Amino acid sequence: MKIGIFTVLYAGKTFEEMLDFVAENGVESVEIGTGNWPGNAHCKMDELLADKEKLKNFKSAVEDRGLTISALSCHGNALHPDKKFAAANHETHRKTILLAERLGVDTVVTFSGCPGDSERSKYPNWVTCPWPEDFLAILNWQWNKVVIPYWKKEAAFAKSHGVKKIALEMHPGFVVYNPETLLKLRDAAGPVIGANFDPSHLFWQGIDPVAAIKKLNKAIYHFHAKDTKIDRYNTAVNGVLDTKNYGDIPARSWVFRTVGYGNGQQVWRDMISALRASGYNGALSIEHEDGLMSIDEGFKKAVAFLKDSVITEPPSDMWWA
Repeated sequence: MKIGIFTVLYAGKTFEEMLDFVAENGVESVEIGTGNWPGNAHCKMDELLADKEKLKNFKSAVEDRGLTISALSCHGNALHPDKKFAAANHETHRKTILLAERLGVDTVVTFSGCPGDSERSKYPNWVTCPWPEDFLAILNWQWNKVVIPYWKKEAAFAKSHGVKKIALEMHPGFVVYNPETLLKLRDAAGPVIGANFDPSHLFWQGIDPVAAIKKLNKAIYHFHAKDTKIDRYNTAVNGVLDTKNYGDIPARSWVFRTVGYGNGQQVWRDMISALRASGYNGALSIEHEDGLMSIDEGFKKAVAFLKDSVITEPPSDMWWA
């Protein structure tokens, strides 16, 4: 496995400055945002798709520093009921696949998206309970009329352009938010669909990441190294469904933390071991969204923490058995 970084963290640096900085600090792979919510600070897709020389220089800038590209990421909502917004997100997703093909990158990371409750909706509608029965009617419409048809087409498009893995980040607010919903979509749309496994979104739902890794197994295509700290007092009073601003740290039931500040090293070592057992040998891509730390400190602490936990060498023969 390699220690990686989701480079949107350093959107304030130029592409070359960012690559130099992360390489100097022990990172081995980069996950690059191409647009939609991650932005495109380091990747101007239209220019790269139109100019072979710029594309060559982009790829060389990564490789010359001893880095690899773990994924291109375009987290968005191409199922949004706002047709203009959805179309823009879809276009970015398609261009990301085309760019991945030309760069020789086989993984694209995004969200599953979330539709509204009907063709007349204005906003997405994330269903979290089965009653009143209106909610089940919404859920059935979303999956059968919007979600499955869309991702069947996108899986076929990706496969036709050499992108073997669409790694959907399981994220509340979207139709794919846990292993069950990820596998439901994978069963319907095929094995191009897999998971971008971000434990931070699972911790606060009460999901055991190791159990989730075992369940998903070969369906894990990418990994985000991000932690969550659950406030036991606030959760005991209000539960885990929390709509307060992420900046209201003292009042929230949970907050995102850099790795090791939400859960201890043994938890992370167990996750990394479970990933290894499942056959995953890709990037542990640091996504730093810690409201209590600076960008640099959170990033550097994450690198140091992961270096003590990551498994880098292939296993030896079982000489004892």
